[in-house]
Order: sequence, then structure tokens, then C-alpha cells
Amino acid sequence: MAEQIGEGTHEFEPHHDAVGDRLNWLRAGVLGANDGLISTAGIVIGVAAATGESSAILTAGIAGLTAGAVSMALGEYVSVSTQRDTEVALIAKERAELREMPDDELAELEGIYRAKGLSPDTARRVAEELTAHDPLQAHLDAELGIDEDNLTSPIAAAVSSAVSFSAGAAIPILAALVHTQRILVIVVAVLAGLALTGYVSARLGDADVRRATARVVVGGLIAMAVTYAVGKLLGTTGIA
Repeated sequence: MAEQIGEGTHEFEPHHDAVGDRLNWLRAGVLGANDGLISTAGIVIGVAAATGESSAILTAGIAGLTAGAVSMALGEYVSVSTQRDTEVALIAKERAELREMPDDELAELEGIYRAKGLSPDTARRVAEELTAHDPLQAHLDAELGIDEDNLTSPIAAAVSSAVSFSAGAAIPILAALVHTQRILVIVVAVLAGLALTGYVSARLGDADVRRATARVVVGGLIAMAVTYAVGKLLGTTGIA
């Protein structure tokens, strides 16, 4: 029975970590799509309120999608690169400390587990066994929460951000191709997309679905109303 429990735990932990990583990426993707929806919808509706020319609306929408996707990708790349550089530096520092003062590092690891509630004997045994297995990863996990083999890729983060933003931005652009009741169609399509992203993000974060969905929908409505008013004020034509 104990062997079965041990095997189940051994199988569960890596699976849990992998699921957590995938959920974080999915959550980031949903938020990126939400940004693409709101920002591009604002541009498209603002231009549509100012002019009825489909070419102008489409051009503005595509320009907004391109600029937003590039901006999101660059921002994510710089942010994750900085984080990765910091993690690499910390790993190198920890590796040097293990090489130069292994006894002090073992005592430090033991102290960490004693602070978490283990008895002195158990903490010492855990520290020794983890050090015997993989001293560097033992310290990275206990001290810094870093996995040397699972550092975030700046390129992957940038591509993911750009793709998710573009996916969200495509909705108001495609809706703008409709000639009849264009602005109404854009608003309905964007609100449907926002409701979906709000629902998914709430489910991923175990938050209240109605509150999260209402928050993004109301925010999107306000953004579209403001840009419509600006476009109407500055434009020379009415609604197409």
C-alpha cells in the first residue's frame, strides 16, 4: 500500500508542474487576446465613426493589429529575457557557492527545511539526500524556486504574445468587413469575444465567472464608447 502511494505521488508531482505551466501560458494567451480585442476594436470603431470607407477602416484595423502584436512581442521578449538573465546569474552564483563552500551550503539547505517545520534530524537527512542526488537543483528549488531545465524562453513568450494578441484583434477587423450596421456588428462580435475571454480567465483562476466576465465586458464597452465618441467628434461623416 505504501509503495502504491509513493508511486502515485511520484507520478503526480511532475504532472502537476506541467499542468501548472500550461495553465500559466494559457492564461497569458487569454489576456493577450483580450488586449487585442479591446485595443483593435477601439481603433476600428473610432475610424468607422469618422468615415464610412471600408478601406480606411480595414487599414486602420490591420495597422493596429500589427503595431499591437509587435509591441506585445517586444515587451514580452524584453521582460522574459531580463527574467531569464537574472535566473541564469543566480544559477551561476549558486553553482559557485556549492563548489567553494559545500558544507555551508548543506547547512543552509538544512536550515531551510528546519524553518519549514521539519525536525533537525529529518531536515539534515533530507538535505543530505537531496544534495547527494542533485545539489544544484536542491538549492535552486528550495532557495529560489527555479528549475534549471525549465527556464522560460523569451522567443516562445514573444511569439505566444503576438499570436494571442493577433487572434483577438482579428475579431473586430473581420466584423468591420460587414457593410450593414457595421458598428453594431463590431460591438456584438467584440462583446462575445470579451465574454469568452472573461469566462476562460475566470475558470483558469478559479474566480467568480460572472464578476470576471462582467468586468471585461463593461471595460470593453467603455473603451468602444469613448473611441466612438472621439471618432464621431473628429470625423466628417456619420455611421456607415
